[in-house]
Amino acid sequence: MGIPSFYKWLVSRYPNIIVKALPPQDQEHNSLLLPNPNGFEFDNLYLDMNAIIHPCFHPEDPSNPIQPTTFDQVYSPMFDYIDHLFSIVRPRKLLFMADDGVGPRAKMNQQRGRRYRSARDNEIAEEMENCLRKQFEAAGKQLLPNSESELLDSSIITPGTEFMFELSKKLQQYVTSRMETSPAWKEIKVVLSDANVPGEGKHKVMSFIRQQRSLAEYNPNTRHCLYGLDADLIILALATHEVHFSILREDVGVREEQPMCLSASKSSLSTVETKSFKSRGGFKDVKVVEEQAITEKPASFIRKAHQFLHIWILREYLEVDMRIPDPPENFKYDVDRVVDDFVFICSFLGNDFLPHMPTLEAHEGALDLLMTVYKEHFRILGGYLVDMQRVQDSNSAFIELKRVEKFILEVGKFEDKIFNKRSQLRDQKIKQIAAYAVAENEDLLPEILKDRSSTSIGISSSSEAQILKNTIDFKFKLRACIRKKGDHFRNGDLGEDKVRLGNEGWKKRYYQEKFSAETPSEIEAKRKDIVQKYTEGLLWVLEYYYSGVPSWSWYYPYHYGPFASDLKGLSQVKVKFQKGSPFKPFEQLMAILPPQSSTTLPKPYQKLMTDEQSNIIDLFPTDFEIDMNEKRFAWQGICKLPFVDEQRLLAEVHKVEKELQAHEAERNKQTADRLFVRRSSLPDGLLASLVSQGFPSMLNIASCGIGGIVRSDQVTWSSTMDRTILCLLLDAPHEIKHTSRPLAGTTFPDKTITEADIEATQLWHEIPVSRYTNTHSNQNWNRRSNRG
Repeated sequence: MGIPSFYKWLVSRYPNIIVKALPPQDQEHNSLLLPNPNGFEFDNLYLDMNAIIHPCFHPEDPSNPIQPTTFDQVYSPMFDYIDHLFSIVRPRKLLFMADDGVGPRAKMNQQRGRRYRSARDNEIAEEMENCLRKQFEAAGKQLLPNSESELLDSSIITPGTEFMFELSKKLQQYVTSRMETSPAWKEIKVVLSDANVPGEGKHKVMSFIRQQRSLAEYNPNTRHCLYGLDADLIILALATHEVHFSILREDVGVREEQPMCLSASKSSLSTVETKSFKSRGGFKDVKVVEEQAITEKPASFIRKAHQFLHIWILREYLEVDMRIPDPPENFKYDVDRVVDDFVFICSFLGNDFLPHMPTLEAHEGALDLLMTVYKEHFRILGGYLVDMQRVQDSNSAFIELKRVEKFILEVGKFEDKIFNKRSQLRDQKIKQIAAYAVAENEDLLPEILKDRSSTSIGISSSSEAQILKNTIDFKFKLRACIRKKGDHFRNGDLGEDKVRLGNEGWKKRYYQEKFSAETPSEIEAKRKDIVQKYTEGLLWVLEYYYSGVPSWSWYYPYHYGPFASDLKGLSQVKVKFQKGSPFKPFEQLMAILPPQSSTTLPKPYQKLMTDEQSNIIDLFPTDFEIDMNEKRFAWQGICKLPFVDEQRLLAEVHKVEKELQAHEAERNKQTADRLFVRRSSLPDGLLASLVSQGFPSMLNIASCGIGGIVRSDQVTWSSTMDRTILCLLLDAPHEIKHTSRPLAGTTFPDKTITEADIEATQLWHEIPVSRYTNTHSNQNWNRRSNRG
């Protein structure tokens, strides 16, 4: 997920970073060898597989309610999706596919909250679906019956599950097939980092890039393209200091006309309303024989328009926009130091590892405030906030904590103005939302049904077609009901604002309500501990972005962040991380899954989650509080789950691990990246060494195009060693030192951004309430209704 609202802010302020990606006109494999029609070529394509798995698991095809119900019905469109992305980018040297593996504890807390909330939402949705189904049946509207499905629980998209284990096998088969048959794949190498390789997918990509650029033979003008939807991919790309870097994203505001795989409908249904929905489960298919018929295949994901976000253009914008108006004497402006400071200050907006500060809301232009304070107080701060060239030095020498403390306390001076404005706007916003709901109509079904009459969409009145139409209407109605249920403002369920930010005593009330600290001494003790833990978090995140996981076991032990004004004493914090080691896949599943998802684990583990006699049953609550924290939508609430006691959890898990069957133990293993390479591209000596000895051997970029240590997979080597395409295990070449600036020999594109491309900044709290209400509020609330 990354940084909330960051992408929208970025493209609004720096619009020239976005370029439309031309859709491939011809996906024939031979045509992919031609020059890229987008006008620029790429060497390496990296895929954050999360952004591919989920749309194939929950396809958004509004004309077809038949959802996939088997693993294979998800895997097949995934391969089509990869082919499509490959045809847009046309990598010439490398394809790197990264599944999410076991993440660090700091990430697991977020994953745990999301999966528990999803389990509760699914229970509510199931009740609503059953109720609505009865209403349709009572009205004589026959629906497709629900079908058995392997995909009812999306938690199976997690390392250690059978779904992810089988996906790895299927991807290996897919890669081998493409390399054997497609001319466009014959000259590239492929790396698959599957779910049994520890680490988040996008961070495994970044680790690989850092490893390669640390090698002497690395080409500093390598052209990278990373596909994914998370906003923090942009931050991670900036942190590599690779100039020739682009992010490929779906343009979520534009959708092409047809599904990627035309599995749902013929043209007679292409005019159906395209507002998408996500189905809870599958429907049994129905085969209609008329010309206007629907096939019996499940829905596939919709092909969407794509766009490139060019990192080198973003660097240019930052170089101009963050120029210091009143620099210290003898100050040398360094764009790479500025980029690193920008990456750092974005951490205050919150991310997957730290909650955001109540002071700063991204949709209120918090980044504008942070950047303004940074520029206007740079002389007082004394210089740059971080020096990421020293990221691997001891004692956190890469961050100037005294400067950081001055900086964030200056931000804190705006809190009263920010909170006062929020308080003034609150009632007005509620009235606007109520008016908006009335204007939009509370029940959208009559319009939907009117637009989808049998005549208007051109289907016959045959019973099969009518059943399908009823089911499409049912799914739209269900989604509208679920959305309405999750919109607390529209429901009038605003909750009680016990903190009342902006009213006298707001800080005391915040500590009382959010941290259960009552007396002044308790509040101060809690504040100091939060400062310690939050500062640790700032350093942990920065080191993670630039050097890899600093500690697998560290996490921020609170559900809420501090105020900016409360970070006094930050400069006195001492931080030293213990590296530790990642959980095994089943251990992570235990740490993040609710008891409703226990069946994704082997039976001995299931009992630990569901048996009342389990020694750790308290770690798996079936009831928990969700604090809406003045948010509008249910998904924005904070799940106040107990933090998992790692020692207790692992002690119990280790007792049952010996009960695993052999195939289950395979799912629980940690493995290495897999390198797929054409036999003819390997030096004879290296291949002979692998065949005769099986010892690890060093790959050289100059001769192989990729650097690292390869070894044979003892499980599969004997059956694959005679094939054209070899699959080897790939390890990092050595302990690396990241260089936080472009490497020597980098060729920079001509600069195109000037001061004229930067709009003047008006801070959110400076906009008069009356003007903001008239010109911004409706737009702002509409933006907040979208989770992107």
